[in-house]
Amino acid sequence: MKHTITGHTGLICLLGSPCAHSISPMMHNAAFEALDLDYRYLAFDVNEETLPAAVDGLKAMNARGFNLTMPDKNRMVSLCDQLSSAARLIGAVNTVVNDNGVLTGHNTDGAGYMQSVKDAGFQISGEKMTLLGAGGAATAILVQAALDGVREISVFLRPSSRFYDRARETAEALRKKTGCIISLCDFSDHDRLRSELSQSRILTNATSLGMAPSEDACPIPDASFLPDGLIVSDIIYNPKETRLLSMARAKGLPAFNGSYMLLYQGAEAFRLWTGKEMPVALIKNMFFS
Repeated sequence: MKHTITGHTGLICLLGSPCAHSISPMMHNAAFEALDLDYRYLAFDVNEETLPAAVDGLKAMNARGFNLTMPDKNRMVSLCDQLSSAARLIGAVNTVVNDNGVLTGHNTDGAGYMQSVKDAGFQISGEKMTLLGAGGAATAILVQAALDGVREISVFLRPSSRFYDRARETAEALRKKTGCIISLCDFSDHDRLRSELSQSRILTNATSLGMAPSEDACPIPDASFLPDGLIVSDIIYNPKETRLLSMARAKGLPAFNGSYMLLYQGAEAFRLWTGKEMPVALIKNMFFS
């Protein structure tokens, strides 16, 4: 029996633009129901310009917390009262916990991605990764992959990217902390991209290229860039099959999307807000089977 919303029901939400496609509301509300927790999770279309006002409103309403998706993750860093060590190193926040007006920013994206790799049946510790993108999710993956023992990571981004300086600083910090070999490469250098992919165990697309409503976009020029044996992953989950993943599967390569990254980053956020473990098996069966 579904819970009745009362004056005591706590608010948790998702802020981003676009965000209407997200399955986070269904996932979290089902978990609240399963554990008999009096919360509701809603999604609001909020961009970087309107984010400060939205955060002030949620704080004033004493919302328990919220998630951030593109393009708000980096902007949220400066709006938090305090940051977890992961969020500080990554320079992006995807989960905020509100404790009586004190906003603590966390980042659960990287751990969610690395767990999704394991769920897909792969072990990439000691291997080489080619990572496309340098935004909030890409940086989270870069940090967690290095911490989890990935041997080498080639990051492709545009030299003109507003994230370039941060990517360089993060790479240097990770080299010192983990010994991971990290190279920053020009996204437009197709010869370099082909070369790096030929040496990689896994390709991770952490850009928005291919995400609805721009499903025709693809971060690589054509299927010839994908060598035999390469694992191809895309953090996009809408559509479930991006052009990149279709290209990979047509060549017989193992490929998976961002659904389980969403599941596992959400499970960690759920724990931070409620102090309870999300019933992952139930949620996976309901929304990710």
